[in-house]
Amino acid sequence: MKEEKLTEAVVGKVQDAALTEARLEQICDAALELFLEKGFASTTIRDICARSGVNQASIYDYIANKNDILRRLLNRLWFEHDVPSLAERLNRQGERALTDIIADYLKETWSHKRQGTLLVYRSVPYLQADDRRAMRARDEAVIATLAERLRERAGLPEQDRRPEVMANLIIFISAFAPMRDWLGRDIDDELMLRTVAAGVAAMIEELARG
Repeated sequence: MKEEKLTEAVVGKVQDAALTEARLEQICDAALELFLEKGFASTTIRDICARSGVNQASIYDYIANKNDILRRLLNRLWFEHDVPSLAERLNRQGERALTDIIADYLKETWSHKRQGTLLVYRSVPYLQADDRRAMRARDEAVIATLAERLRERAGLPEQDRRPEVMANLIIFISAFAPMRDWLGRDIDDELMLRTVAAGVAAMIEELARG
């Protein structure tokens, strides 16, 4: 599934590509820490400069503004296709048990995508309208792809909307641990993972039976 990323500003004031890349990484890494610690609205460019070590007089040689930094972070953490989706995993299931496939998906999503999940849900109110539409389109595409795979798996007709409901719920569950991990600090990680994976697998199997 090809996903359109958010539009990053073209600054281009520094001709040295390697230097530009290094500075952007410094700026984005510092901004991510601050956005998660203080929130997007409470973080200033001055804060980002102090944390990153990039001089305030030169930071605009690399980025346009604070929203441009947020776009770059979301492209890197949310739009980057670095973790196979559940739909892709189901396509190549083979002989593997459904619970194991879902557990692998959740484990990678909860760990590798944790910062991206937290950033998305905390920064949505501050996104520009075009960025918000792009984020929504991305989520709708992910849900539609998974719903179609669930529909095929269960042999359900196009007019049956339960696969969309279930796909939406599964995507929500994939954000459960990052968003609610403060509730599970005294629960073994593997126990939580296997319990949630078994629940999702049971829903999918019930859909097929129904």
